[in-house]
Amino acid sequence: MSLRAVAALFLTILALQAAAKPIRDPKLKSSSVLIIDQSDSSVLYSRHSDVPMPIASITKLMTALVVLDAKQPLDEAIQITDADRDRPKGGVSRLTVGTTLTRGDLMHLALMSSENRAAHALGNNYPGGMPAMVAAMNAKAAMLGMVSSHFVDPTGLSSQNVASPEDLSKLVIAASQNPSIREYSTDSRYAVKVRRHMVEFRNTDNLVANPTWNIIVQKTGYIAEAGKCLVMAAVIEGRSVVIVLLDSLGKYTRVADARRIKTWMEASANEHVRVSMR
Repeated sequence: MSLRAVAALFLTILALQAAAKPIRDPKLKSSSVLIIDQSDSSVLYSRHSDVPMPIASITKLMTALVVLDAKQPLDEAIQITDADRDRPKGGVSRLTVGTTLTRGDLMHLALMSSENRAAHALGNNYPGGMPAMVAAMNAKAAMLGMVSSHFVDPTGLSSQNVASPEDLSKLVIAASQNPSIREYSTDSRYAVKVRRHMVEFRNTDNLVANPTWNIIVQKTGYIAEAGKCLVMAAVIEGRSVVIVLLDSLGKYTRVADARRIKTWMEASANEHVRVSMR
């Protein structure tokens, strides 16, 4: 074998070793994680992805899906009543009792700003009321193959609303196929008239305003039993991915984990390019 052939073989072996080198761990802090490539449903990373746990306001994606499935008019006016107050958790809301908004506005605020009274009003005004709404949510979950999930309310304030990251990946994919949910969940801010004043609400996920992100749909969540949660469908390095982050410790961990995933995927793509060019 000539010296040139030996050198070429050596370079080929080095390239194969580099290509086979395992991608470094993104060192995520969330307790449960799932990252899926939507193009082929391959799992890019997982941790406790089959374990059901409280999902807090991630619930509101299911709430929106069920309301939209019922084809209720989004321009119908709905009034916030005393029944929509967050008594179990004592939450604060700028949607005072007596406020009247359209169903579309309520869905917008529920998905973008995680407004609990808005989500509860959607449930109270579902055909058949709240019991029918919860039944429809569980039926929709079964239809989507969310085998570990269970819902008892449309807000996510109950810790009995549970699902696994695998379940939630299916919910995110279904939600991402609806233009209203895509628009409302990724809007950075939205103003509505509360009594006689315009009140501006902002997205609970500040990544939607970051121009380096291409987020298709997203939802945040938090109650004490669930920790900080974040789910999204996004395009990173040309790949359509679903990201599920549950029970993130600390105020900023879920967003920091999302950024770590983006950096991890970008670095992996760059490494692939370097290997391909050898």
